Amino acid sequence: MKGVFAHWPNRITALRFVGALVLFLVFAVMGDLDAMDTLVLGDHEFAMRCMLQVCFWLFVVVAATDFLDGWLARSGGHVSVFGRIADPFVDKVLILGVMIFMAVMPWSRDYIPAWLVVVILAREFLVTGLRGYVESLGAEFSADNLGKIKMVVQSMAVGGVMFVPAYDWPPALATGLDYLVRFLVVATLVATLGSGFSYVKKTMRILSEENA
Repeated sequence: MKGVFAHWPNRITALRFVGALVLFLVFAVMGDLDAMDTLVLGDHEFAMRCMLQVCFWLFVVVAATDFLDGWLARSGGHVSVFGRIADPFVDKVLILGVMIFMAVMPWSRDYIPAWLVVVILAREFLVTGLRGYVESLGAEFSADNLGKIKMVVQSMAVGGVMFVPAYDWPPALATGLDYLVRFLVVATLVATLGSGFSYVKKTMRILSEENA
């Protein structure tokens, strides 16, 4: 195979994007089930749990393979322009797409309110704009450690929101998991704002050096 998909890192990135689209399709079906009044409650609950389990494990695979394609690209010397653009694009589509669905579905919107999605979207737009401007000046604007931590925390929070209702937990354990997931959602907000502030500081430093 030739072209951008000649090497496994780019193939994995493309497969991750397809996996994200499948995840969104399952979420859309779940939304239709929530809107149906003809289902018996027991059957409805069983169907929702089954689909949540599918969503959770599919999300885990798609999110985890982000580290695999990056490692393969670096270790095999296959870092490419396509990978530098597509890999973070798929990450954003995955996280933000899932959060948008969660902000409107009854089982998840208590964990992921719409305003939180707006804050995260605003941060992504801001950083993308800053990166485009800084790189147009010929300066480097790579992801920093806070940005990577932000991605990990977001993935844990989103995965946790699916994981808790996907299984029938004992009451005490369910309560503990609920508190843990809510803590991860708050940590997501803190990491998002912190990494955004970090990139703003980085941009100001680069611009001051350019004008020095």
